[in-house]
Amino acid sequence: MHRTLESKVAIVTGAGRGIGRAVALKLASAGAAVVVNDLDESPALDVVAEIEQAGGRALALAGSVTAPDFGTRTVAATLDAFGAIDIIINNAGYTWDNVIQKMTDEQFEAILTCHLTAPFRLLRAAQPYLRSVSAAEEAQGREVFRKVVNVSSVSGTGGNAGQANYSAAKAGIIGLTKSLAKEWGRMKVNVNCVAFGAIETRLTQRVPQGGEAFVSIEGREIRVGIPADRATAPGREIPLGRLGTPEEAAGSIYLFCLPESDYISGQTIICGGGRGGF
Repeated sequence: MHRTLESKVAIVTGAGRGIGRAVALKLASAGAAVVVNDLDESPALDVVAEIEQAGGRALALAGSVTAPDFGTRTVAATLDAFGAIDIIINNAGYTWDNVIQKMTDEQFEAILTCHLTAPFRLLRAAQPYLRSVSAAEEAQGREVFRKVVNVSSVSGTGGNAGQANYSAAKAGIIGLTKSLAKEWGRMKVNVNCVAFGAIETRLTQRVPQGGEAFVSIEGREIRVGIPADRATAPGREIPLGRLGTPEEAAGSIYLFCLPESDYISGQTIICGGGRGGF
C-alpha cells in the first residue's frame, strides 16, 4: 500500500474491535502512527501488536471515552508519545435500544454521552494544539491540513424506530461536524463525517431465532445482534445485497484522511451499500 499518511499521527477511539480496529490498521498501513483507544485494554494491545509486527508505530490507550478527563488525557498521551496530532477519528460507540416509552433517562443519556459528548470533549481538548501548530505553520508560509472524521449512522440521517437515543446522538454528531468545519477552517482542519449503514460487527451479529446475544459495556449487559428471521433483510434494504465489512467501512474513513480531501469539509457521506438515510 502507498504510504500516503507517512509521518502523520492519528487517534482512533473504539479501535480494539470492528470498524475501529480496521481503521487503525488501515491508517497504520498507510504510514500513520496510531493511538489505539478501546474500553478494554486487551483488544487495544492486540491491535498495537499487529501494527508493530507490520513495522508500524502505535500506542494502546485503554479507557472509556465517556470519562470526563478522556479528552485531555488522550491529547496529552498522544503528544507525549508522538509529538503531534494530525488525524482524529471519533468512532467509539454502541447501541442500547428501546422504544421511547420504555427508555430510561440513563439509557438515553448514556448513548448521548458516548456518541456526542465524548467526541466534543476530545475535539475541545485538541483545539489548543491545533491552533498553536496552525499559527506556527502560517507564520512560516506553509499550509498543512489536518483531519477530523466523526462517525454517524443512517439512524442519524434518517432516524430508526427503537433508537431515539442513538438517532439523536448520531444526528448531533453531524451538527457538531458542520459547526467545527466552520470554526476550524482557518486552522486548516478538515472536519467530515461518515454515516454507516449495516456493517458486520459484534453489534450486528446473527442471533438464532429465539436466542439472545449480549455484550458487556461499562458494567451493563447490552443486547445486540440481528434476529435470524431478519437475515434476508439486507438483500431487500441494501442495493448491494449484503452488510458491509469493517474493512470497507474503514475505507470510507480513510478517504477523508487523504491529501486529496484537503478541500472537502463539513460533509457527511453515507457508507451503506446504496442504502440511503432518509
